[in-house]
Amino acid sequence: MDQPNLKDHQRINDILLGPLERPALAWLARNMPAWVTPDMLTAIGFLSSVLIAVSYGLTSVHPAFLWLASVGFILNWFGDSLDGTLARYRKIERPHYGFFIDHLVDTASVVLIFVGLGLSPYVNLTIALLGAISYLQTSIVVYLLMITKGVFRISFAKIGPTEVRAMAILANAIIFFIGNPTLITPLGLFTLYDVIVVFVGTLLLVFSAIVAAQTGAELARQ
Repeated sequence: MDQPNLKDHQRINDILLGPLERPALAWLARNMPAWVTPDMLTAIGFLSSVLIAVSYGLTSVHPAFLWLASVGFILNWFGDSLDGTLARYRKIERPHYGFFIDHLVDTASVVLIFVGLGLSPYVNLTIALLGAISYLQTSIVVYLLMITKGVFRISFAKIGPTEVRAMAILANAIIFFIGNPTLITPLGLFTLYDVIVVFVGTLLLVFSAIVAAQTGAELARQ
């Protein structure tokens, strides 16, 4: 079976935190011990998503577990963002294996994190699952762009996974310090964290819909 060429593709990662993230990842890749492998980093990224989910669930015991969830997001960034960077730095890329495993793990991680959030006392489970759907829908658009145009687009309007993690850490800190007040909206009563998840999910859906419409129109002209 012929395989699409996943090595020669255009990578778009124009994120807001890019000027900080890119040199940090380059430094980490240069200084990473030889025994640390990309697969090990992928495993760290996945296990950290388990930590995030469990931490959110444990916030029903004490809100301080929000800080442990935030540590999980930092570890998730470390593993998920550095595995590919390290492979490229060491010139040991395995494009098809890496693409398959990385995004398979990403999908499982997203589901775990949002389910954990929905099991916390801060976010309604239905809203958390809708947040997961919006993130996965955006991921599907990314994968389709990769296959149809050879463009791996990580960011939309300068927002990528790193910014989403930063938003989650900021939201955790806000909720820990001020609580999770109930807000009256035209659609009913929602907690502050509900509103944050809805906002981020809507943002992702709007960005992905715009890109999908633009790409569909471009492919139709071709």
